[in-house]
Amino acid sequence: MHTNRRALLAAAALAALAGTCPTLALAQAFPNRPVTLLVPYPAGGLSDVIARKVNTALGKSLGQPVIVDNLGGASGSIAAQKTLNTPADGHLLFQGSPNELIFAPLALAAVKYKPEDFRQVHRIAMAPMAILARPDLPANTADELAALAQQLAKEGKGLSYASVGIGSFYHLLGEQLSRTLNAKMLHVPYKGGADAIKDLLGSQVDIFMTPYGAPQVELAKQGKLKFIAALSPGRGPLQPQLPSTTESKALKGFTAEIGTGYFVRKDTPEPVVQALHKALQAVLGDAEVKAGLAALGQEAAAPQSLDAAQKAFADETTQYRAIAKAVNLQPQ
Repeated sequence: MHTNRRALLAAAALAALAGTCPTLALAQAFPNRPVTLLVPYPAGGLSDVIARKVNTALGKSLGQPVIVDNLGGASGSIAAQKTLNTPADGHLLFQGSPNELIFAPLALAAVKYKPEDFRQVHRIAMAPMAILARPDLPANTADELAALAQQLAKEGKGLSYASVGIGSFYHLLGEQLSRTLNAKMLHVPYKGGADAIKDLLGSQVDIFMTPYGAPQVELAKQGKLKFIAALSPGRGPLQPQLPSTTESKALKGFTAEIGTGYFVRKDTPEPVVQALHKALQAVLGDAEVKAGLAALGQEAAAPQSLDAAQKAFADETTQYRAIAKAVNLQPQ
C-alpha cells in the first residue's frame, strides 16, 4: 500500500511538472498521432520512391504510422514552406535536399524562407547522378554530347535540358554545363523528376541530369532512354560499365552528387528532435531499408549525431551558395 502511494505521488508530481512545462509534455506525448513524411515532388519520382522505402520502418520505430504526402511545385519550395507553416511538434517531417532548401530561396523571388529556418535531423542517403538522354539523341558519350551541344548552339537551336524547376540544383547544373562548354542551351523546367523522365522517354527534351536508380537502369535496358555518363566522381554500383565525366576530355571536371535528408522547423523542441533522430538511426540500421536504398542506387547514410547532421547542412549551404554566385544566379 505504501509503495503504491509513493508511485501515485510520483506520477502526480510528473503530471504537474508536464503541465507547467509544455515542451516536456509534448516530448512525452510524441508522437501521439500519425507522422507525415512530406515529399516535395509528385508521386512516381525517385524522391517519392525513397520515402516509401523508409516510411514503414520509421513508423515502427516511432510507434505511429508514417504517411507519405507528395506536394510538388516551384522547385520543391511549396512543400518546404508548408513545413514552416505547420506546428513545430515533429508530426511533419520534410524529406529535403539542397535543391529545395538552398537553391530555391536563391532563385525564386517569391520564396521568403532561408536554409537557416530548417534543422537537419539526419541525412538518409547520397545519390549517384548521371546524364540521361532521349533514346534517339545523336550522342552516346560525354565528349559526343559536348560536341553536339556546341554544334546546336552554333546553329541557333540549343541542346534542351530538363530540371525540376527554375533555380533547382538541376537547373544550375544545366547553366554550369552551358558555361563549361560555352554553348547556349535551352532550359525546360518540370514539377518533378517523374514528369521530366516522361518527356525524355517521349523525346520532348534532350537530356536530364539527375539522380538515378533501378527504374532508370531498366528503362535504359528497354531502349527507352540512354545513359550518357555518370556525374559522380567515380562509376556507380548500378552502372559500373558507365564511364564518369571525369574520364572524358570535354567534361573532365564536371561532376555532381546530391544527398537526401530529413528536416524539421528549427524551433522544434529538442526532445522531439532527439526522438526523431533516434528513430532515424534505427531505420538506417534496418537491413531491409539499406537493401531497398541500395537497389535504388542510393548509398545509405552513416550514423551521425544531431550536431554533425546540422553542420553538414550548414557546410552544404555555404558550398552551394558559392556555386549560385559563380553562375550569377538571379532571383526570378
